[in-house]
Amino acid sequence: MSERYSSFEPKGTRWLLQRLTAAFLVIVLAFHFMQLHFVNHAADVTFAGTSARMSQPGYFAAMVGFGLTATFHGVNGVYNGLVNQGLDGTGKRVVKYGLIVAGLLLSAQILRLAFVMAGGSIS
Repeated sequence: MSERYSSFEPKGTRWLLQRLTAAFLVIVLAFHFMQLHFVNHAADVTFAGTSARMSQPGYFAAMVGFGLTATFHGVNGVYNGLVNQGLDGTGKRVVKYGLIVAGLLLSAQILRLAFVMAGGSIS
């Protein structure tokens, strides 16, 4: 019988964060769908409406949290999936730091977009 292998240490920090971010994403995704597909239908979503929603502190925080959490969850999941498939040594380090850089760049873009959509400007 084959052994079960996971790069997550059971009950470890990365294991816990992956599950917590998944739970948060399910809740915020449900809110997002409710707001943008049932309350405001897709055809009615405009730049002005998005800007108005993003200027509300609670909505702004939820959407920034959604983007940053999704970024972490995705990067962490891809990394651990590759490690589970046997990635090790130099390749593991290259992938690790490549994903960290990609995650940081995506996080910066999420923040830039959120501030612009809330009516701010970035020079």
